[in-house]
Amino acid sequence: MRPGSAAGVRSPDPGGGGTMPAWDGAALPEGASMIVGVGIDVVDVARFARQLERTPRLVDRLFGDGERGLPAESLAARFAAKEAVAKALGAPVGLVWTDCSVEREDGNRPEVVVRGSVAARAAELGVQRFHLSLSHDAGIASAVVVAEGGLP
Repeated sequence: MRPGSAAGVRSPDPGGGGTMPAWDGAALPEGASMIVGVGIDVVDVARFARQLERTPRLVDRLFGDGERGLPAESLAARFAAKEAVAKALGAPVGLVWTDCSVEREDGNRPEVVVRGSVAARAAELGVQRFHLSLSHDAGIASAVVVAEGGLP
């Protein structure tokens, strides 16, 4: 739902006490944030691995230096994350795959890192932070991304 388009619509109250008014497009209080977008994607790991084998240059087009060389299931999960980021940003034309990466330092949770075309779109939307969840099990890699921010 677009900000301001929900005039008169009521949303369930997360506290369970009835309903609360939908966001009316007014400015957020200082320091407040909101969900700007949500994206999800799933990738069949075996199919993705076969595609990478058939088209070796695909790895260079999809992944940055820090991502290349990872096992197929990790690459599939990272590709799912890139797709989920694009969806959270409204899937605009012109995003460059390598302008979004998933990085993980010293056993910490994976994080979305954006630059170039992806960072520009995120800034347009007021995105200040991405939340990421990755999984791979039973031959499927999945990613969920929540883009959080204020108003641009």
